[in-house]
Amino acid sequence: MKETGLDAYRFSISWSRLIPDGRGKLNPNGLDYYNNLINELISHGIKPHITLYHFDLPQVLEDEYEGWLSPRIVDDFTAYADVCFREFGDRVSHWTTLNEANAIAFGGYDIAMLPPKRCSYPFGNCTHGNSVTEPYIVAHHCLLAHNSAASLYRKTYQAKQKGFIGLNLIVFHFLPLTNSTEDISATKRAQDFFTGWFVEPLVHGHYPETMRKAAGKKMPRFSSDQSKQLMDSFNFIGVNYYVSYHAKDTPNNASADQRDFLGDMGATIAEGFPVGGVDSRLLALDAESNSILNAAGLQRVLEYFKHICGNPPIYIHENGLPMQYNVAVDDAARAKYLSENLVSLRDALRNSSNTKGYFTWSFMDVFELFGGYGFSSGLYYVDFNDTERRRYPKLSARWYSNFLKRRRNDIYIGDSSYLPQKSSYVLK
Repeated sequence: MKETGLDAYRFSISWSRLIPDGRGKLNPNGLDYYNNLINELISHGIKPHITLYHFDLPQVLEDEYEGWLSPRIVDDFTAYADVCFREFGDRVSHWTTLNEANAIAFGGYDIAMLPPKRCSYPFGNCTHGNSVTEPYIVAHHCLLAHNSAASLYRKTYQAKQKGFIGLNLIVFHFLPLTNSTEDISATKRAQDFFTGWFVEPLVHGHYPETMRKAAGKKMPRFSSDQSKQLMDSFNFIGVNYYVSYHAKDTPNNASADQRDFLGDMGATIAEGFPVGGVDSRLLALDAESNSILNAAGLQRVLEYFKHICGNPPIYIHENGLPMQYNVAVDDAARAKYLSENLVSLRDALRNSSNTKGYFTWSFMDVFELFGGYGFSSGLYYVDFNDTERRRYPKLSARWYSNFLKRRRNDIYIGDSSYLPQKSSYVLK
């Protein structure tokens, strides 16, 4: 990381690794692991940015009270966050409560793409779940858990530790499929359902009007006190951005108690979101052919936060291009994707976006949630056939390092001349 030129590294703490039973006794090995990682990063001048929850709820809490479906999760999550603030906060300045909180709700409780994979017929084929109501319940508890943890941090730790806390969302840029009034309205609804769902409670203290109207009694309400607390519960918003989509108006005439989350939205996301349970990041495999569109989408997303949300501080927590693992080190398409998105970020900054930082997904090849080892997003190739898991810089790593070290005066859209020559590394 130091050789690459990174000055910050974002990683997630596993609740189960640190507190195996979800509450109570700490795992000393887990505690040592994270202390060692944090200390090593700092010793090399790299600032740790920590995410507290990344789709890995301790199984005991799921078994005991169905996890995020129960309001009991708020206290347990806050207690877990308290441990992290207490044990690591003297060295950590940036905390993210939940990774892709919106995806937790619709991905895990409507389309069964994420844990715990709950859904109901005819929206999916699951053994448990209710796609009509559960996404809204889970989202509500996610927001309350975030608010509770953030309140604890601000009251007990922030003044001394001088850190910042926020919430992370997966965000898409939506475009109308046609210039019809209906598709333009569908685009606005898609934005409300995917992004406004969580952002508007944080900024305005309530869910978007379009969602409240469509979902009716299914959508929970915040008390007056909860609304006020939510609007004071974040120092930044984390954004994971990969792709843009076209939205098409798709009226759903079923009653609200027979529609799922996507049915309430009344829009079809062209290019097939989601496709057979495949995460949108895998659809970014086609981003090379739509690279300018996707790069422009990042600026549009940042403009959304500026104009609709009052220009809050933003950290781009994830941005990258999944590719076939066997591409190995010669990933020119990824370097091109990153450069175009960074140009888009530059343009947004010049237009007064309050973006504070940018992270790629990911630093090195890992086991991807939806792609296993078949796809990779890393700047560094990991040879998984090697028992020592040797790592090799890809072409994108060399380009990104040059960029971070300011060896290039500029980056050029559509011009391959900025790319380094093919890697001389030979993989066994």
